Amino acid sequence: MNVALYGHWICPYATRVRFALEQRRISYELVDLPPTGVRPPDFELPPEFLEHSPRREIPMVRVGDRYLADSIPILEWLETEITTAPLLPADPAAQHLMRERIAWIDEHAFRPMIGVYYGTDADRIGRASDALGAALAEIGRWTEKTGWIAGSTVSLAEAVVMPLHVRLDGLQRLGFTADVARSFAAHGERCRSLAGWAGVAWSPEQRDEFVGRFTAFRRKRQG
Repeated sequence: MNVALYGHWICPYATRVRFALEQRRISYELVDLPPTGVRPPDFELPPEFLEHSPRREIPMVRVGDRYLADSIPILEWLETEITTAPLLPADPAAQHLMRERIAWIDEHAFRPMIGVYYGTDADRIGRASDALGAALAEIGRWTEKTGWIAGSTVSLAEAVVMPLHVRLDGLQRLGFTADVARSFAAHGERCRSLAGWAGVAWSPEQRDEFVGRFTAFRRKRQG
């Protein structure tokens, strides 16, 4: 199966898809395409990206000659297109739980995560930090029985939460000061042992670039 991922390491939504591809050991071509916020003004978008990504945002995936954009629909689509090592539970009740928790993570963890690094004043960053800490604690509680977010094994929920584990150190350098729940930290350690981790883990240089970009963003907005 000919698969391509249009994405970039700094994009949390592309991280979700790349983790799933790596974890499922699906061979793919990576088309390095920066997100809007870090895309140089003279960067030429591939014609197929312009045609198939309506919002001009990553990630986008091609399977054969078909394309789809948006991380969570992509994750589910890949499960129907490629059946190797699925991350979608077979049991309908388990699927329902997983989807509920994915939606919750998007609403209650990703919004404050973005609020931390796009925050430009101490009050806003502090509120986002508190909300993110509470969200991580809740996610951690879900893992206490089985070790995983939704069921007895790794699922698409791990792919969805993966960007939080990848950038946690960077978030702390940008003002995330809430205590990280032990159960969430333990889940992160388990995730680091998975096959997909190596494909998404940041180098120290990438972490520094992430922190540097948002530090510069704050200075510009405040200056």
